[in-house]
Amino acid sequence: MAELTYSEVGASAHEPLPAGYHHVRASRRLGVVDLDAAAEALMTWQLQERSGVRRVSGPPRATLGADVTFRFLGQKVPCRVVDVVDEPDRRGFAYGTLPGHPETGEERFVVERDPATGEVTVTVTAFSNHALWRTRLAGPLGRLLQRTMTQRYLKAL
Repeated sequence: MAELTYSEVGASAHEPLPAGYHHVRASRRLGVVDLDAAAEALMTWQLQERSGVRRVSGPPRATLGADVTFRFLGQKVPCRVVDVVDEPDRRGFAYGTLPGHPETGEERFVVERDPATGEVTVTVTAFSNHALWRTRLAGPLGRLLQRTMTQRYLKAL
């Protein structure tokens, strides 16, 4: 089994995010919607699929320890689910990068219901660095792509 390409496993769940990485944290309010339906879409890779990221291998649902490979813009994107959140008002997962991923780091996707208002919010949190020569060469364009994908993920739910 391949090793993760970074050492701060699970750090996307904590503040502050690890130093030495590019950080992303973005949220979108979904309103008063069915948390179970939003969580099901999240846990079955729908944010990725609806954002143009195709799952090419791995289980149909995010489960702890599962390896999943996506394809985006012709690039293989291998990841491992390193955390699963399954609480009454909060659901989601985090995956970390495996060898061959264009970045090194972790990305977390969580849907959360405010018990007082019933409003559901989706949040994407990530820390990453360029891992491949072509992503390093792309420099700021890679960060622009990451911000764009984060917005696409948020809009996909």
